[in-house]
Amino acid sequence: MREPLQVLVLEDEWPARNYLVQLVEQSGLGHVAAAVPSPALASEALAAAPVAIDVAFVDVHLAGERDPSRAGLTWIEGLAAGRGAPRIVLTTASSEHAMQAYELGVVDYLLKPFTEGRVRTALERLVAATARSSPPRTDGATRIAARHGRAVVFLARDEAFAFEAEGRLCFVHSAQGRLDVDLSLTSLEAVLGPTYLRVHRNWLVSTAQVRAMERESGELVLLVGPGQLRVQVARDRAAAVRDRLLASAIGLRPGPG
Repeated sequence: MREPLQVLVLEDEWPARNYLVQLVEQSGLGHVAAAVPSPALASEALAAAPVAIDVAFVDVHLAGERDPSRAGLTWIEGLAAGRGAPRIVLTTASSEHAMQAYELGVVDYLLKPFTEGRVRTALERLVAATARSSPPRTDGATRIAARHGRAVVFLARDEAFAFEAEGRLCFVHSAQGRLDVDLSLTSLEAVLGPTYLRVHRNWLVSTAQVRAMERESGELVLLVGPGQLRVQVARDRAAAVRDRLLASAIGLRPGPG
């Protein structure tokens, strides 16, 4: 599975900086390599980082700078010509910089006060973008790390026949049971690629592990994996899921079912 995104936080207010670091780390999707209050220190952190910084969360207003009202934007402009510059998430208390952020290629725009859900969404989008720009290996070598009690269990990709979201938790279903994983379904979908199909907001299934599909009280239900796990398909996805599964098989034509 992918390593967490390497994150730089540029925020002059200590409480906001500390809280943002906490939210990034708690998400499991990012690791804060540096959290600094000034553009000069941010540039030093980028240059000194042992591994490339994937994304920088940058505040627009930075006290103590020559033009504090747009100091973060000025720092971002200076990165534009550099090679290997991180993706940028702009953080600000105002929406007035949205147009300039778009012109600078900012990938997300977070309004203060930060929330756990909004920061996680930004990171999930970045994980998905990273997956598209450098796709993971699909030769079966990528393994899935999951928790079973205090043990960490490693599964081959083809051992995971479904992923399930339940509240704020996520699980992988395999022959070894229902195990905990840290990534969201959105992140897993981006990393694992087209061999896994999102059939419901709470379910991601391996197309190779779908054993049957049937109607139950008017709903499409998939039987997945050797244990015939029953997975209900969302109504608005049913036709697309059925067509996708039939398109990768022979014997029947896609159509009403």
